Amino acid sequence: MKLATTIAFTGDPQKMAGHVRDLESAGIDVVITPEIYGFDLVSTLGYLAGQTTTIELMSGIMPLYSRSAALIAQSAAGIDALSGGRFTLGLGTSGPQVIEGWHGVPYNKPIGTTRDVIEICKKVWARERVSHDGRAITLPLPPDQGTGLGKPLKFMHHPHRPDIPIVVAAIGPANVAMTAEVADGWQPIFFVPDRFRDVWGDSLDKGKAKRSDDLESLNVYAGGTVAIGDGPEVVEAREAARMNAGFYVGGMGAKGKNFYNDLFCRYGWDEEAAKIQDLFLGGHRGEAMSAIPDEYLDLATLTGDEGHVRERLQVFKDVGVTHFTIQAAGENPLETIEKVKAWIE
Repeated sequence: MKLATTIAFTGDPQKMAGHVRDLESAGIDVVITPEIYGFDLVSTLGYLAGQTTTIELMSGIMPLYSRSAALIAQSAAGIDALSGGRFTLGLGTSGPQVIEGWHGVPYNKPIGTTRDVIEICKKVWARERVSHDGRAITLPLPPDQGTGLGKPLKFMHHPHRPDIPIVVAAIGPANVAMTAEVADGWQPIFFVPDRFRDVWGDSLDKGKAKRSDDLESLNVYAGGTVAIGDGPEVVEAREAARMNAGFYVGGMGAKGKNFYNDLFCRYGWDEEAAKIQDLFLGGHRGEAMSAIPDEYLDLATLTGDEGHVRERLQVFKDVGVTHFTIQAAGENPLETIEKVKAWIE
């Protein structure tokens, strides 16, 4: 099992670079950089490529609709070359609120778009002349949609690697099945190891049954907040996790169109999910956060004494998590990372 963590760029490059180097020294194998509607992750990862030496870099996620498929492939090849082959392309659809509200692009055919982007990226990195007639993307652009002058083109340079790993963030049944079929890794969110087979088991099995023999076993990037001890830092860590889940389950989507709310329902917290959303959309955000069930926090976070945290780590490992994504809390997060690193090796 490898150790990963997420870090966002907030505007101070030197501070971020120093922090990532500290994470590298503490034992983090993969640092994941998100992109929503703040600083872009491509320039951030390019900068980190030059500020680090061994740590792996991953986009988590690069939204599919914010760039053309070819540009996604170009950006991935650029970061991979700058880092000497340390980049993993994390892809995801994001959601309609961001894609249509921020980028002004229709949120259409999410599963078909994901598959098409993956296939085009692989063609670009293999230096094929890119021609693609997909479910959502056609290259070159058909004459009736443009000037008719487009032609299949080949990547001008030689990528550092022709097989950059691709990880897909997916939680819907069909998207998870597609991910298990064609991607190198899967990144769920709000992962509850004790229930994940009930929610995603059939989808993973369906996708793996179609998986090419050329692909290695599917990597799983999942984890949670870790706080070791019995003091206020544990309470604070659990409450931070509660606030984060409440924001997504309650507010990241409209009524009837919130993927995270749907996920909580599939986990079995139907009544709680409905209450959280009603409270959040009704302007009662504090009450919405408080309605996140303690049972979720017990199963999804790793908080408590060392014995308990180690037991929960083993549960994540036993269900197939290959990259434990840690959010270290407490007074000394680096010390927590070092302990967890030692426990999983």
